[in-house]
Amino acid sequence: MTKVHNFSAGPSILAESAFAKSVQDIQNFAGTGLSVLEVSHRGKQFEAVMAETENLVRELLGISQDYDVLFLQGGASTQFFQIPLNFLKQSAAYTDTGTWANRAIKEAQGYGEVNVLASSKDSNYTFIPKNYEIPSSVDYFHCTSNNTIYGTQIQQFPHCEVPLICDMSSDIFSRPIEANKFSLIYAGAQKNMGPAGVTLVIVRKDMYGRKANRHIPTMMDYKIHADNGSMYNTPPVFPILVSKYNLEWVKEIGGLTAMEKRNEEKASTLYTAIDNSPYFKGTTAIEDRSKMNVTFVFEKEHEGLAEKFDAACKEAQLSGLKGHRSVGGYRASLYNALPLDSVQALVNVMETFA
Repeated sequence: MTKVHNFSAGPSILAESAFAKSVQDIQNFAGTGLSVLEVSHRGKQFEAVMAETENLVRELLGISQDYDVLFLQGGASTQFFQIPLNFLKQSAAYTDTGTWANRAIKEAQGYGEVNVLASSKDSNYTFIPKNYEIPSSVDYFHCTSNNTIYGTQIQQFPHCEVPLICDMSSDIFSRPIEANKFSLIYAGAQKNMGPAGVTLVIVRKDMYGRKANRHIPTMMDYKIHADNGSMYNTPPVFPILVSKYNLEWVKEIGGLTAMEKRNEEKASTLYTAIDNSPYFKGTTAIEDRSKMNVTFVFEKEHEGLAEKFDAACKEAQLSGLKGHRSVGGYRASLYNALPLDSVQALVNVMETFA
């Protein structure tokens, strides 16, 4: 069977070893004779999976015991309102760098004053705003590390004297981070960690003392989930298991330092091809280019060639390249498990097409 090169923005490509091990566990999990889809989440076999997955998260990101690692449900979109529900007392600061950052702002506005410190919306989110000042009076500052739709990425996080909260859904585990700079990190799993269905939340324990004085439903209270080991209700068992296997693969190839080098090589290969092509151009500021989501379009005078290029991509088994409707053109998502040879296959089509 011809290999399909998966550039989908999400749900995304995962490590082959994670698929192989997960298939085995669907049939017979941990020698129980039962599928992982039907065993008790409170059995010792799955409790071990939870503990191992948490330990992998802590080890790879350098998370200390000052933080709780939670496996929740509802995706990053639930975090958009769960965070202000818990921690927005009077005002919070946000930057508006893309669709998901904008949605987070809209949700937060239901709980208090939201100061949008900077926005690139008027430029269709083609760059990451810089040189803004974070007020010391706000309850927290929220940013989005990588903008999946528009192909921009924060290269250096701002200095912050208030709690720093970050949506890392589309670039977590793709590079080392200074975890102790953040008070809360959250990420939908379906980019670099695992399949859709589980949401990773890493919260510094001193944040519990900053809770807003309002009724917080039990399922929306981070402390409840922390006190119950992410098992206050039935956790998303299978996505957590697949995430464990995927994170094991990340560790096996050298952790986040090795992963960053791997991702930089892929991104550099593709951006070089785009910049050297007479037909294509990137859509974002060069200094803010994402290493996870590469967005590009035809030069205006060559837009009529799109149908032929699409056919060439299809023939080469390049999947998931269509750009988001708000940007158009093409988007190649280079998540962790995508191999360099898939990027090279795309470059070959671009060069042959030229």
